[in-house]
Amino acid sequence: MDGLTWFGLFAVTAMLVTYALESRSHGWILAFAGACLLGSAYGFLQGAWPFGVVEAIWSLVAARRWWLLRR
Repeated sequence: MDGLTWFGLFAVTAMLVTYALESRSHGWILAFAGACLLGSAYGFLQGAWPFGVVEAIWSLVAARRWWLLRR
């Protein structure tokens, strides 16, 4: 596997783990948003721009959810 594939594996694994832990703390929601940004970067780097766009939007949704819940 090349470096880009390893990066993608890390990104989607981080998304899975942080999503599973979201109910434990609001910080995990923010971590999920960050993991989605990593997934978005991976999508753009590998040339799958629709995946990159959707992951970027998902990151914004998660960040907004964190913002509203942190109060």
